[in-house]
Amino acid sequence: EVQLVESGGGLVQPGGSLRLSCVASGFTFSSYFMSWVRQAPGKGLEWVSQITNGGGTTSYADSVKGRFTISRNNANSTLYLQMNNLNPEDTAVYYCARGSKLGWSPKGQGTQVTVSS
Repeated sequence: EVQLVESGGGLVQPGGSLRLSCVASGFTFSSYFMSWVRQAPGKGLEWVSQITNGGGTTSYADSVKGRFTISRNNANSTLYLQMNNLNPEDTAVYYCARGSKLGWSPKGQGTQVTVSS
């Protein structure tokens, strides 16, 4: 069974930083592109970032480019998202997902990120 377990969310002030983690199991992590997606209150799912299976190439949504950094550790099947200079528009539930911008499945249970003063 594929499992994706996110952690690291929380409440942070505008301009602050958070690092999200996602531990994967039930599949060969190193064989898949991985993505982060998010869902803001009252909105649909938004793709945020992706990384190739080897970690050599990353892509970002324009809304987070230059502020967020995706990375992975295939040795321990973990995906990361370093988020800097957060703003209230980044408030959302963040999900780790297997796949790319073109399609992902499944995703984890999510971790809440709230940016507020």
